[in-house]
Amino acid sequence: MPTPDQARVGRRDVLKLAASGLVGAAVLPEPQPVSAPPAPAPLFRISLAEWSLHRTLGAAQLEHLDFAAAAKKDYGIEAVEYVNTFFKDKARDAGYLREMKKRAHDVGVRSLLIMCDGEGALGDADEKKRRQAVENHYPWVEAARALGCHSIRVNAQSRGTYDEQQQRAADGLRRLTEFAAERDLNVIVENHGGPSSNGQWLVGVIKRVDHPRCGTLPDFGNFQLGEGQEYDRYQGVAEMMPFAQAVSAKSHDFDERGHETHTDYRRMLKIVVDAGYRGYIGIEYEGRKLSEPDGIRATQRLLEQVRHELAR
Repeated sequence: MPTPDQARVGRRDVLKLAASGLVGAAVLPEPQPVSAPPAPAPLFRISLAEWSLHRTLGAAQLEHLDFAAAAKKDYGIEAVEYVNTFFKDKARDAGYLREMKKRAHDVGVRSLLIMCDGEGALGDADEKKRRQAVENHYPWVEAARALGCHSIRVNAQSRGTYDEQQQRAADGLRRLTEFAAERDLNVIVENHGGPSSNGQWLVGVIKRVDHPRCGTLPDFGNFQLGEGQEYDRYQGVAEMMPFAQAVSAKSHDFDERGHETHTDYRRMLKIVVDAGYRGYIGIEYEGRKLSEPDGIRATQRLLEQVRHELAR
């Protein structure tokens, strides 16, 4: 225990330090602000497929170059999926592609992929035509790379028996995928009618390709096999999800509660989320009862609502 004289000296020293402000710094440090924990990542993000505005674009009410800006300004969507139909002659136009990329970048929109149609059957029964179809897709791979996309979306069209079509489609896809892989691009296949709308058939094709850069783009609504037959959409999406590198939320009509009348979005999105998918889901509105902008917004609201429910 200190003597009374030592205690008096100690108190004098403390008083001197307090007067200089040092004791407060030493004894009572300034409280540090506590940063809030980061918000959890959403179960999935929402993008906009350009096909949702195909009538608007076809009527020249929107220019293709303005699509990315419209996605952000009109819908608050920050990622887009292009369709080659709307810039069909621009795949090799470096200046045009630079302008596309600049316009998307200027408004903070990410370019995800290019949907490619009309370039021939990748599973054509004629080997020469099949090779030509593969080469027809090369410029779109290069265009996707120039835009900063991660993939091109293609079709697995073919002719022949079940097994023949699988083998031919896998052959064309493998060749194209090897070309794309050298450029850090993926080749993803959508269920788009015929055998490709059979989930088991398409998964069989992807397994035959046997390349990590080749995957699927499950579409909620494209399960028409032909001749009036339809594949079960929930089974088909579930089968394709292990290979999915993008997902398309196809929509047509909505009831008074905002539910899509052809697809149970709660059931379908649970399949997607339960598969571990955490990427973008693209709005692809094709209905006619609502205008294209209203259909996009209806799909967006439904996706956001179900995402919130699943997150709980």
